[in-house]
Amino acid sequence: MQNKTLFGLQWLTMVLIVTVGMVSGEYFKPFNVSYDHRALIIDGQRRMLISAGIHYPRATPEMWPDLIAKSKEGGADVIQTYVFWSGHEPVRGQYNFQGRYDVVKFVKLVGETGLYLHLRIGPYVCAEWNFGGFPVWLRDIPGIVFRTDNEPFKEEMKRFVKKIVDVMRDESLFSWQGGPIIMLQIENEYGNIESSYGQKGKEYVKWAANMAVGLGAGVPWVMCRQTDAPENIIDACNGYYCDGFKPNSNKKPVLWTENWDGWYTTWGGRLPHRPVEDLAFAVARFYQRGGSFQNYYMFFGGTNFGRTSGGPNYVTSYDYDAPIDEYGLLSQPKWGHLKDLHAAIKLCEPALVSAESAQYITLGSMQEAHVYRGGNTSICSAFLANIDEHKTSTVQFLGRSYTLPPWSVSILPDCKNAVFNTAKVGAQTSIKLVDFEPMSSSKSSGPEHLMIRTELPLISQSWMTLKEPIGAWGDDTFIVQGLLEHLNVTKDRSDYLWYITRVYVSDEDIAYWKENAVTPSLQIDSMRDVVRIFINGQLIGSERGHWVKVVQDVELKQGYNDVMLLSQTVGLQNYGAFLEKDGAGFKGQITLTGLKNGDVDLTHSTWTYQVGLKGEFQKLYANDNDESLSWTNLTHDEVPSILSWYKTHFDSPGGKDPVVVDMSSMGKGQAWVNGHHIGRYWTLVAPKDGCQENCNYRGAYNSGKCQTNCGKPTQIWYHVPRSWLQPSDNLLVVFEETGGNPFEVSVKTVSVEAVCAHVSEDYYPPVKTWSQSSYINGELFTDQRKPVMELQCEDGYTIVSIEFASYGTPQGSCQSFSTGNCHAPTSSSILSKACEGRNRCKIEVSNSVFGDPCPRTVKTLAVKARCKPSLSSSWYTGLSEI
Repeated sequence: MQNKTLFGLQWLTMVLIVTVGMVSGEYFKPFNVSYDHRALIIDGQRRMLISAGIHYPRATPEMWPDLIAKSKEGGADVIQTYVFWSGHEPVRGQYNFQGRYDVVKFVKLVGETGLYLHLRIGPYVCAEWNFGGFPVWLRDIPGIVFRTDNEPFKEEMKRFVKKIVDVMRDESLFSWQGGPIIMLQIENEYGNIESSYGQKGKEYVKWAANMAVGLGAGVPWVMCRQTDAPENIIDACNGYYCDGFKPNSNKKPVLWTENWDGWYTTWGGRLPHRPVEDLAFAVARFYQRGGSFQNYYMFFGGTNFGRTSGGPNYVTSYDYDAPIDEYGLLSQPKWGHLKDLHAAIKLCEPALVSAESAQYITLGSMQEAHVYRGGNTSICSAFLANIDEHKTSTVQFLGRSYTLPPWSVSILPDCKNAVFNTAKVGAQTSIKLVDFEPMSSSKSSGPEHLMIRTELPLISQSWMTLKEPIGAWGDDTFIVQGLLEHLNVTKDRSDYLWYITRVYVSDEDIAYWKENAVTPSLQIDSMRDVVRIFINGQLIGSERGHWVKVVQDVELKQGYNDVMLLSQTVGLQNYGAFLEKDGAGFKGQITLTGLKNGDVDLTHSTWTYQVGLKGEFQKLYANDNDESLSWTNLTHDEVPSILSWYKTHFDSPGGKDPVVVDMSSMGKGQAWVNGHHIGRYWTLVAPKDGCQENCNYRGAYNSGKCQTNCGKPTQIWYHVPRSWLQPSDNLLVVFEETGGNPFEVSVKTVSVEAVCAHVSEDYYPPVKTWSQSSYINGELFTDQRKPVMELQCEDGYTIVSIEFASYGTPQGSCQSFSTGNCHAPTSSSILSKACEGRNRCKIEVSNSVFGDPCPRTVKTLAVKARCKPSLSSSWYTGLSEI
């Protein structure tokens, strides 16, 4: 029988060679990827893989290396991304692989970091991306029907998919070429809508699979949510939980391509939050019940820059409550708890890949174990689950007793020692600060994990303004009898389209209204997403919604009246069948009611059309020195004002912290910094109810559970990547639709200003200390037998003070710790000595460090530490351990 210690060392050696070995001109030594019923097989070895979802266009190339590195540090083996057709081919036949769309650079960075890549070509991606990732020109191909057995669509789809595969092959980025790409995806969640297309849908699935495999990429292809995926394609699961998923063939492994660790957000909606205890539970259950590849959607969400957000009505932020936030900062404790989970799963990998299946053991009515044994070796790993949502359970397993909190999984890499439980969070919590100057002395307020400084300096008291014309402004207007569909006219070159017509009102109509107390109204049968109604140049009303009826009272004068409708899109539909038929603007009839001689149908009147804003086509956001533009100095008595352009200049905040523009004083519009479109903004307020003061992680999660931000604007901060800024004289341009106050717009930074943690003496020793040990007589050992609290500021920050420390029975949570009846008086001094002046520190949670302030009581260490930017001359990056 093979010695277990030797087996473990050989396994770790193999992992190191496969994941970080590089040769000249290659990221890896060339290796093949295949699969069996249990797992992906990489270079001849089964692997348990953890994947981190990052969408390259939702960050800048300057951000990519840090995001990839933080994903790897968090335990990821793989980076997963979609490919965004609309960004890569904005005009048919004209390709874009530059800037945020330099997918080749992104894939190479992943390889350089020693990680694999899962490339989801689609080319339909959904992703809450405008039009689901399809370029809008695609809908104009004659005879086209998307995502079905339709020759025009299949021709365009194959052309683009082949283009991407060829680009990756030409750059030697597939595994067999020494590159990081180990898997590809064709289509995306097609099974959700396949029935809408009948038999043609079934034929399309077969065609897409054969087309993809026929491109000769040399790595496996996957389809997600596709139960009828052909034999040569792996069907995979998407969802909040996939531990019960089984592929459609016993020859395929169990893959989880989208683990939704949060959710997307709509304008005027609450912010979703998925507790990390539940997320960790879902992941542990997946590997417990036979899963082998799991991807976090998203590990980093990022930002929908420009007009890329879909929906309609999805916000500019795509933070997604991910382990790495929109700005690239760690979201703690989510990132740290998952890092510990991943380390525990990796300790089980030798047993997981050796066993053909798990041994199932019932431990109670709602408690169970899955045991994996390593073939001819004595290696053994087990997962113990308590799926009861309410009660803690103590179970007996292989002669030992284990206590399992509700809705949790304990991981035993050697079938004896529990090294991790999904419900016991030892990772620190980060408190983020949004401020003008880092660490200003002003008072703070805000939710527990987000501090907001008040009474901040503004960008500038010097703004300039320029009015956007109401109605037609250019030479490219045209006149048509009847209503045209919005997208057929704009081709999505702009959110905005003017519909303009004239109506005649007689003296008899005026007299009729006065005599009968009648108010005429304009009625639109169906409208999406926003319409603003102008009569004779005056805004008289607005409406928003998704194909909603509009009824607006109007005030008309005798004679001819100009009726001007400003139709707006707020992101194109990104999900559903027959996307090519889902237009925008108006449907049905537009009617003027209340006239003496009856209603007037305006639907077939003569309409003048004007695409976009004059300021857009003049590129006001980029032409700062164009003297032909009629900018004037803005005065306070000119605000608020509708359909107005504003511009000012600002200096970049010091330091390296992420930068945001605070648009809370504005209404709705778009903003640019130095010509870069940072996105749409809208200060719609979320409902006041529906948020939970205390979020209970136990029980099945859905997007309506544990929501936050009730009664507040959905989004007020808009990310400006540092690489888009210069040290001074940055140009900020804003287009405001509804009226707002630019004098109160401000530039701020986002930083982690404090960290706190709460660890009990009955918590587990650090998982990574187990990974440094070997198996001895079938059992894992570690030199560190006590739990450890670790505190760490962001890079470039130092712990400057300990604001609270108590070893004993402290009360409260991160922002409201207080000492309990039991307290070690040396707590603060010990923490100060260990942590102050350092970027990070570790403290053993035990009586040997703090003394025993209350014998026969389980003690807890609670700490809150303040972080401040480090001085380059004195910043000590070393680790202090006590």
